[in-house]
Amino acid sequence: MKKTISRKTIPVRILPLLLGLAMPSVQASSRDFAACLDRLRFQATQRGISKATFDTHAARIEPDLSVLELLDAQPEFKTPIWDYLAGLVDEERVEDGRAMLEQWRDVLRQVEGRFGVDPATVVAVWGVESNFGRTLGQRPLLVSLGTLACMGRRQEYFRGEFLSTLKIIDEGHIAAERLTGSWAGAFGQTQFMPSTFLQLAVDFDGDGRRDLVDSVPDSLASTANFLHRGGWRSGEAWGFEVKLPPGFDTSGAGRRNKRPMSMWVGRGVKLANGEPLPAGGPDRALLLPAGENGPAFLVGKNFDVIYGYNAAESYALAIAHLSDRLRGGEVFRTPWPTDDPGISRAERRDLQRLLIERGHDIGTADGMIGTKTRQAIVQEQKTLGHEPNGRAGWRILEALRSMEGK
Repeated sequence: MKKTISRKTIPVRILPLLLGLAMPSVQASSRDFAACLDRLRFQATQRGISKATFDTHAARIEPDLSVLELLDAQPEFKTPIWDYLAGLVDEERVEDGRAMLEQWRDVLRQVEGRFGVDPATVVAVWGVESNFGRTLGQRPLLVSLGTLACMGRRQEYFRGEFLSTLKIIDEGHIAAERLTGSWAGAFGQTQFMPSTFLQLAVDFDGDGRRDLVDSVPDSLASTANFLHRGGWRSGEAWGFEVKLPPGFDTSGAGRRNKRPMSMWVGRGVKLANGEPLPAGGPDRALLLPAGENGPAFLVGKNFDVIYGYNAAESYALAIAHLSDRLRGGEVFRTPWPTDDPGISRAERRDLQRLLIERGHDIGTADGMIGTKTRQAIVQEQKTLGHEPNGRAGWRILEALRSMEGK
């Protein structure tokens, strides 16, 4: 944990010396940042970005050093996959997603006709990435990417994204003030990086602009185009949950290790409901996201395409599962290997409400489990004699519910 030095702990005679040493460093950093922007101005011109656009939007940027901390941060809390999916694929999101399928039915039908990607998959990406446009991120892209382009690690990569952002503004697609997103630069209703936007974003509403912030048709079509360009196979299932026979050798599991369906049939693998596997079809790989004691899946090419949107198997499984639920599919039949299951966003809000009622200062009950909520959970877990791991799971929720009003 990083320690901060309190002014009270420094002798008065030493403080001016420390401040004097710090000032040149700050001034040097400011000069370095300004020099970096000057170099980027030349690169922007080479990319066809007007000098007026650069000078209006980029030359006035003040660096945001907090993004450097996020760039270098090591995650202190690794989310188990059952927590991850419980929050992303809950009944609330399924209901919202089905409403969006109906509301945007005509647009989604046109999108599928052009790109070959089914509506449920496109809407599932939309739901997971921004909760159907409700959560877009608040950090100004030019500030975050300008800082990362000139400071910290991976400057070359972020310079490209910074210049791509300026290109988006220069071409008149999205106004600079509407370009907010994550600290790393992903933005819009389906969270594209700026360089991806320039390559794959689509003007689907016909207004002459590609707008992933305020245009739902453009956002849905651009997402479908991303998946289409990644090799999406129209009409092919991403995969399905399966049941492995006792003593099954799982050493060949892995998303890349695809084998003919005949091999899986011959080894006794069945659908999760006990029925035989579909005859024939494309090669599939065995995916065991929580090990051999958890749910098992046979996944194909379309799972890999979803994985390419955000390279994490848990993410791809969330999209895939949500798309199935939007089509009327069931929850997974095999339980996750835990005695403390994950909880939905509604249940997380209820947990936070209970923590607030017990005197914990964690802010509002918004369902977002951050540092303050985890610290409050640890305190309650210690009181209850539970393992103080800070997890927002079923066990602590039920314990606090049973104590409500006491």
